[in-house]
Amino acid sequence: MRRGSATRSGGIADGSEAALSAGSAFADPAAQAVEPAPVRRQLRTEFAFELPRGYVDESGTVHREGVMRLATARDELIPLRDVRVQENPAYLSVVLLARVITRLGTVPHIHDGVVENMFASDLAFLQDFYRQINAEGHTRAGVTCPHCEQPFEVELGGSRLGES
Repeated sequence: MRRGSATRSGGIADGSEAALSAGSAFADPAAQAVEPAPVRRQLRTEFAFELPRGYVDESGTVHREGVMRLATARDELIPLRDVRVQENPAYLSVVLLARVITRLGTVPHIHDGVVENMFASDLAFLQDFYRQINAEGHTRAGVTCPHCEQPFEVELGGSRLGES
């Protein structure tokens, strides 16, 4: 076994000093780097939205703010057994949206009839919102300015019209 020669500072000249400080059993435990624990990210499953016009209930109250949850495979499969969907495939979005909208203003229960009675512009908004959160995982949409033709993103969830 080869011995290292002592240096002026009293250390060992063959590189063993570096090995000691880099993690051997003799190194100072406080000097060793501790890796931070991985950060766990919570999966976001509910997304707030604001309807462009709003759902008008039978008493005349307008409901605009709501929450939609992520759809499950079951949410997409069960409506396919619905007779209304089998007779008219366009009805699929009505049944599907009624399943995934968890809150709309103060409406006590969201069902097919609520979605059926929404304005067409609100239904189109909700269909796009559904696609954004379920297929793309976010509530931003790429658009192009009609005047300068520059592309930019807008936030669909929870924002008021005209805001970005």
